[in-house]
Amino acid sequence: MTKTKDNKNIALVLSGGSARGLAHIGVIEEFMKSGHTITSIAGTSMGAVVVVVYALGKMPEFKTWMCSLDKRKVFSLVDFNFGTSGLIKGDKVINKMKEFIDDQLIEDLPIPFAAVATDLLNKKEVVFTKGSIYDAIRASIAIPTVIAPVKTTDGLLVDGGLLNNAPVNHVFRTNDDLLVLSDVNANVSVIKTHVSAVKRKQSETEYKSKVRRFYDQLGKLSPHSKEESMGYFTLMDKTINLLIQRMSELAVAQSPPDLNVKISVDTCNTFDFYKAEELIEAGRKSARKVLKNYHQLS
Repeated sequence: MTKTKDNKNIALVLSGGSARGLAHIGVIEEFMKSGHTITSIAGTSMGAVVVVVYALGKMPEFKTWMCSLDKRKVFSLVDFNFGTSGLIKGDKVINKMKEFIDDQLIEDLPIPFAAVATDLLNKKEVVFTKGSIYDAIRASIAIPTVIAPVKTTDGLLVDGGLLNNAPVNHVFRTNDDLLVLSDVNANVSVIKTHVSAVKRKQSETEYKSKVRRFYDQLGKLSPHSKEESMGYFTLMDKTINLLIQRMSELAVAQSPPDLNVKISVDTCNTFDFYKAEELIEAGRKSARKVLKNYHQLS
């Protein structure tokens, strides 16, 4: 089928990317502003969180919450887990979301939905298309060694990005839709956003103070010498990001989207959720550029 600018229905896929996943909010807002209708949705990791929020019609509440997070609030949601399965339990974030989003069954959502996790024991993807939305979210966001995995009867579930960070092959399709991917791990230049210098300086100062204490906790688990160029967390983060980026490229090559909204992997660090406003703006600008090119070529 020939795609024209009259195609308004979209099958939307949102990649994982931790804090960068907040850029998906801006992408969704821009597509809706241009008159498009999301008829199905799929996501991995933070992308899975955003697809749940959108499918439940809770995007305004979620956006308000994210934009209200300063450094203190971000780190108040970090529940350290000093076991061997992961540095963070992940329960605080889920419980906070339950304050404004009730648990529901995926099959009761108004549009087709899919969230992807990885089963380490059985070495395969797990695609959630039914069951509890929070079971899907919790499994999909379990970054290996960072957030504790989810144990099932015969498996161990972690972040879906390990095998499929851009699940374009799992979103439900209709004959008249456009397949749209929002990828927040792209190897592209960082988009400049407008945030006041004063606000940025205040945010970064508070953040550095908090994150230093976070790194101190990590150092106790895996100390490194002064000669090392990267600490434990930075090395782990960069390694996982590179792996996920390459897996996304393979997925896109096998199932090319009609429109690919690319947000740079260098836009922010893993836990920079306090940058919500500029991340959302980055997503909005990226989507606007893609839509402009699409309409010019149609």
